[in-house]
Amino acid sequence: MMREEANMAKPILTGTEDVTFIPKGESLLRQGLRRFRKNRMALASFVFLVLLTLVAVFAPLIAPAHYSTDDLGATYEKPGANYPLGADFMGRDVLSRIIYGSRVSLAVAFIGALVSFLMGLGYGVTAGYLGGRWDEWMMRAVDVLYALPSLVIIILIMVYFRAGDPASFKGFKALLYEWDRAMGGMLFIFIGLGLTSWLQMARISRAEALSIRRREFMENTQAQGLSHRRVILRHMLPNILGPCIVVESAHIPLYILTEAFLSFIGLGVNPPMPSWGSMINEGYQAMRSYPHVILWPVVLLTVTVLAFNYVGDGLRDALDPRLND
Repeated sequence: MMREEANMAKPILTGTEDVTFIPKGESLLRQGLRRFRKNRMALASFVFLVLLTLVAVFAPLIAPAHYSTDDLGATYEKPGANYPLGADFMGRDVLSRIIYGSRVSLAVAFIGALVSFLMGLGYGVTAGYLGGRWDEWMMRAVDVLYALPSLVIIILIMVYFRAGDPASFKGFKALLYEWDRAMGGMLFIFIGLGLTSWLQMARISRAEALSIRRREFMENTQAQGLSHRRVILRHMLPNILGPCIVVESAHIPLYILTEAFLSFIGLGVNPPMPSWGSMINEGYQAMRSYPHVILWPVVLLTVTVLAFNYVGDGLRDALDPRLND
C-alpha cells in the first residue's frame, strides 16, 4: 500500500492556484510528447508535413519530369498515363511542378519562422531583461514598425529591387539581384518576411521575459553576481522557449499564404520556378474548361496550411504545463 502511494502523481506547486500533476519519474518534455501523440489530428498533420518535406528534398528523384520541361503538343492535357495530374498551358507536367513547388512553400515556412523566431526572441528578451528606459524605447520602435502595413512593405521591397533594367543595377542592389536570381526569386521573399514577421515574436518574448524577471529565482541569480549572458541563457531562455515556439508555429501558415499571394500577383518566385501561388495564377484563367490545372495546387496549399495549424494547436496543448491528462 505504501509503495503504491509513493508511485502516485505528486502535486507540484507552480506559484499560482493552478496545480500540475506529474507522474513520478516523468519529465515535462516526455509528458508533452505523450499528450502530442494522443492528439490524432496533430500527429497525422505532423506525419503529412514530414512526408511533404521528404518529397521536397528529393524532388529531382520523385518528380516525373523537370518543372520547366514543356510540350506544346500536350497543352492543357487532362490527367492520364503520361500526365497523372494533367498538363498546364505550356504542356508542363502539373505533378512535377507541384512537387517542386512544395520546395518554395516549405522553404518560406521554415526559413521565415527561423528568422522571425531568432530576431524577435533576441530583441524581446533583451528589452524585457534590461527593463526601464531601454525597454520603453525598444518597444516604442516595435510599435512604430508594427503600425506599418507589412504586406505593402514586402511589395515595395520586391518592386524596388526588381524594377528597371538589371544591367543598370550597381553595387549592393546588383549583388542582391544576382543572389535573388540564383535562388529563383526567393531571396527577396525571405528578406521581406524577415523584416516584418519578427515584431509579434518580440512583443511576446518581451512579455514572457518581464514575467520571468520578477520571479524569486531570478532575483537570486542577480544576487549571486552572475553575468547577464549567463542569466539570460541559463535561467531566462529555458523558461520562455516553450510559449515562444508555440506562438511561432502558429504563424507559419501566414508565411506560406503570403508567399502564395506574392507569387499569385507576380512578385514571388521567378518563372519558370514553380510556386503553388503562381500555378493558381496560371490556372484560374482556364479553370472552367481545365479545372485540373488549378485544382491540385489549391488542394495542396489548403492541406499544408491546415496541417501547420493542427501541429501548432497540438504543440500548444502539449507544452502547456497547466493541462492534465
